[in-house]
Amino acid sequence: MFIDGGITASRPRILEAANSLSPGPIKHLINTHWHFDHADGNAWLNAQGAAILAHENTHKHLLSAQRVEDWDFNFPSPALAAVPTEVFSSEKALTLNGSNLALKHYGPAHTDSDISVTIPDADILHCGDTFWNGIYPFIDYSTGGNIDRMIKAAEANIAAVTDKTIVITGHGHPVSNKAELSAYRDMLVAIRENVAKLKQQGRSLDDTIAAKPTAAFDAKWGQFVIDPALFARLVFKGV
Repeated sequence: MFIDGGITASRPRILEAANSLSPGPIKHLINTHWHFDHADGNAWLNAQGAAILAHENTHKHLLSAQRVEDWDFNFPSPALAAVPTEVFSSEKALTLNGSNLALKHYGPAHTDSDISVTIPDADILHCGDTFWNGIYPFIDYSTGGNIDRMIKAAEANIAAVTDKTIVITGHGHPVSNKAELSAYRDMLVAIRENVAKLKQQGRSLDDTIAAKPTAAFDAKWGQFVIDPALFARLVFKGV
């Protein structure tokens, strides 16, 4: 069972890792949301025998071309083999490979298709892209994302775990914990408040970015693809 298919170019490394764990066939794939870097591998994994399960909005977005404005990019419609064949709307419980899984839709957050995957027996929570560990997150307003709902998703993740829970992230260091989840939530809240105050003062987007509302967090969080200026712009868009 796989959670997310990654990009097709990573296929050799994915197979190498999977074969080191088990030589058996790949029968199941769960998409945490529709984005390319999580679902581009769907077609080849399906060809390997994996049935694809996802939220109904992931199914909808993968059925047609998608425009993501803040990336300034048009994603073409993938092959039909990449489209999930089993979908759900709110919550779903299932048993795969002898493990119980609980899938839950966050509502709009990073996109409108984000789900969490909980494996209670192993005390694991997979957050998908609602949690970017140690880096500023992307928020896809084009397909339903929203800064306030990203904060709400972070709160839901914190409430769902204990200090012993293994937390799997969408980006950044892949294995995390409740303390790092809390730091992520606190960062989102603080920057949202800073940007909202500037916007309420009548500052333009450019003036808000120039005021550096993320400055207190940039050394830790602003060193990856979503730089401080882009993250400030994404937050500005939603407050």
